[in-house]
Amino acid sequence: MKNHLLALFLLLSGAPVLSSQAWNYDGHRIAVSFDGNSEPDHDYKWPTGDPDDWGAAAAGLAIVAKLGLQDKLVHCSYNNFINAPAGPDQENQLKISCEGAVQRWRFDSTAFFDITTHLAAAKQHLAQEMAKSTAEDPLYFLHAGLSEFLYQVVEEVIQQGKIEALSHVYLLSHSGFNEKEKRRKWHHNWEEVQQLSENRIQYKKIPDQNAKENPNNLWHSGKDFSVWYWMRDHKDANVRWMYERLLAHSGGDADISDAGMFYYLLVGDVNGSPSKFQHFIGEGIAR
Repeated sequence: MKNHLLALFLLLSGAPVLSSQAWNYDGHRIAVSFDGNSEPDHDYKWPTGDPDDWGAAAAGLAIVAKLGLQDKLVHCSYNNFINAPAGPDQENQLKISCEGAVQRWRFDSTAFFDITTHLAAAKQHLAQEMAKSTAEDPLYFLHAGLSEFLYQVVEEVIQQGKIEALSHVYLLSHSGFNEKEKRRKWHHNWEEVQQLSENRIQYKKIPDQNAKENPNNLWHSGKDFSVWYWMRDHKDANVRWMYERLLAHSGGDADISDAGMFYYLLVGDVNGSPSKFQHFIGEGIAR
């Protein structure tokens, strides 16, 4: 029934109709946590986070907004490297992307958290969303950063006596690095998160959404920005803003690979591409 109502809404609103949502997704709650810290963390071998998140946050949230699912995004945290320093707002690239999406596409600003400045609030907020999950109301979590923040959230859920609710949390991943890397020796990886949950969390890993050797495939076109010029030249100013966020990448790469998880979950296509994304966005995104 949910699918039929959503399809009718999308048809009437001019948005693309979801013909094959993935992993049994049916208008359920969505949460995401990005890394991508732009302030240097000199206690770690790679001082900054993966800057693909700077553009991927804008593109992923654009996918949600295009489908009119803003109210389904119940949690979005970013800069999730635990113990990394906070940066000034004017240089905080994920803050720029996330707050820009909130402003342009009417997301609930109270669901967004910069972990470097609001760790306790972010943990409590996501823990509450996990703790209320049921078979009828599952939570789909997009794993777009490292795992220590998630570990601490799961600890909080267990401390609340809600461990059984974790059986109805669906974690989607595409990155072995995000799953395995630790920025501090005492941090935890995804395997340890799952052990903490006693293997309750539902898990799916799709293929890595980077394909820089082929600019026309997936969500990382290397140094070739030409496949994204349709954003730059779009009549919708907010789509042009997405291109600006793509250009923000500190390494000069056209990389928004984490957006592939949004596209897979909500559109049902594990093999997105610049041209498919162009078709999906179409005339633009309703405000």
